[in-house]
Amino acid sequence: DVSVVTTASLLLFMGAMGKSAQFLLHPWLPDAMEGPTPVSALIHAATMVTAGVFLVARMSPVFEFSPYALTVVTVIGATTAFFAATVGLVQNDIKRVIAYSTCSQLGYMFVALGVGAYEVAMFHLFTHAFFKALLFLGSGSVIHAMGDEQDMRKMGGLYKMIPVTWIMMVIGTLALTGFPFTAGYYSKDAVIEAAYAAVQNPAHMYAFAATVIAALLTSFYSWRLIFMTFHGPSRASNETLSHVHESPLVMLVPLVVLAVGALGAGFVFAPLFIGHASEAFWLESIYRGAENHILHTMHDVPEWVPFGPTLMMIVGFAIAWLFYIARPDIPRQLARTHESLYLFLLNKWYFDEIYDFLFVRPAFWIGRVFWKQGDGRIIDGLGPDGISARVLDITRGVVRLQSGYLYHYAFAMLLGVAGLATWFMVGGTH
Repeated sequence: DVSVVTTASLLLFMGAMGKSAQFLLHPWLPDAMEGPTPVSALIHAATMVTAGVFLVARMSPVFEFSPYALTVVTVIGATTAFFAATVGLVQNDIKRVIAYSTCSQLGYMFVALGVGAYEVAMFHLFTHAFFKALLFLGSGSVIHAMGDEQDMRKMGGLYKMIPVTWIMMVIGTLALTGFPFTAGYYSKDAVIEAAYAAVQNPAHMYAFAATVIAALLTSFYSWRLIFMTFHGPSRASNETLSHVHESPLVMLVPLVVLAVGALGAGFVFAPLFIGHASEAFWLESIYRGAENHILHTMHDVPEWVPFGPTLMMIVGFAIAWLFYIARPDIPRQLARTHESLYLFLLNKWYFDEIYDFLFVRPAFWIGRVFWKQGDGRIIDGLGPDGISARVLDITRGVVRLQSGYLYHYAFAMLLGVAGLATWFMVGGTH
């Protein structure tokens, strides 16, 4: 039997899934990136979209007593990390690449929550805010320089024209991919180490494998963005290139501030979040059960475990360099050779089409039935429209009596007089 605690935990997690764009409830996040990049940087990278992670962490006293709910959190988080990373591989809109990266990193956070490493999840939430906001604002600087162009296929060779933006974007990418000693290196690796240390069932093994593979994919699509945007021959029109310029200081200063956090926040704050000072830092804000020693066991994993994400980062960089610098013809060949897979990823696993078929069209059909039959035929038919129609029918009958001929009126008057006379005669007999 499913306990009350498990039911409550799963319902809370469903809310967190929608808020933090987890697998199955994720389609809204990339579409929300149509807004201005400062909004995306603040709301969709650092604050609002991470509220689901914060909710589960703060509700740790509930989740700790439901291993089943934590397993569900782990599986959904790992699936999200892998799914969003695969979709990011082939996106061409610079903001959508970063959007799916956000979705994937949120999956990492939920993996940490699912294995009971709530502090690790909050640590990754904290560091992620720096480098993801940096990438969003950096992409905004690129879009500003390119005259509102967001398609990376129409960019290239920009590092000489907007060097400060290029450097800031590279710093954000290094942190996102987990380059040693950047913010992402400490927090994302901690998530993977926690997933390995918590291996107790197939769900944990799946989470560890999915996060390691997602680290490879993350490195590839992140460096793909850098290479397509800033390196190689320019694919922009001459008119666009003539207007390319570095952003003003009001746009660059926030990038520099965030870059400092993307480089140093992990090293500075790791002891507080997940290190020796964590108990004094968290106090009673996070609850871990008596058998939950994940913060200690994750530091005792084999040496190859923390090296794994770094290796994935190097491999992803090498493949991206091969595909978009050394041999830029390879991606086109692969897209033609494996067209079905390419379209599957480009169309986001066809979730939009599936949800349109399962939910949108039936909702429209039901709405049309209620509109035509319920509102039109029943409510209006028996209500205002029906009453007015009956009044019109009666008035049409009365109108027919008004012919306009004098002899018709005289005949009607004669009938009336005869009727009155008959009534008086009959009444007089009584």
